[in-house]
Amino acid sequence: MLLLARTTWAGLRLLLAATLVLGLLYPLAITGIAQVAAPWRSEGSLLTAEGEHTTDPELAVGSELVGQGTTDPAQFQPRPSAAGEGWDTLSTYGSNLGPESPDLVAAIEERRAEVAEREGVDPGDVPPDAVTASASGLDPDISPAYAALQVPRVARETGLSEDRVRELVAEHTDGRTLGVLGEPRVHVLPLNLALDRALAAAQAGSPDAG
Repeated sequence: MLLLARTTWAGLRLLLAATLVLGLLYPLAITGIAQVAAPWRSEGSLLTAEGEHTTDPELAVGSELVGQGTTDPAQFQPRPSAAGEGWDTLSTYGSNLGPESPDLVAAIEERRAEVAEREGVDPGDVPPDAVTASASGLDPDISPAYAALQVPRVARETGLSEDRVRELVAEHTDGRTLGVLGEPRVHVLPLNLALDRALAAAQAGSPDAG
């Protein structure tokens, strides 16, 4: 019994020490370092309506890292989302449906038909990321192919030229990380914010509208 008590007490002390160091001190230290070294990113990579970085949630319209839905036909549409009712940050997950699931196949075909009708293209021209949700349901990016598909519709709805819209897409497109990792991607929220500013400039008659 004495040996058991000693072993239990040693294990309890180790548990308490690990909880204190790894569960409290380490997170606090890393958070403090992050807020000094990269305050914008550590606070959620928030953006204002002007597309500027902010650490004030009250000034933010969204995060560069979190996708959000839109029904505005004058904006670029994000990837579909299976998070809650869609783009729900409190229910972030994928559908967990297998590739041969009848429900998934039906959902993809329904999305493909919707995108084809919205963009005025053949269903076979709809890229995969336009019809499949990401694992998180909050993917903030789309492929250059999906962005290119949306350019004519966005130009028509905003009144901007297709060339100007393509310029904005190019400005908000990143290549592969380190030149080899991942795929090129278009940042949807910053792109839509840039569209709003370009449209406002065009309506104001600014020469910078393009």
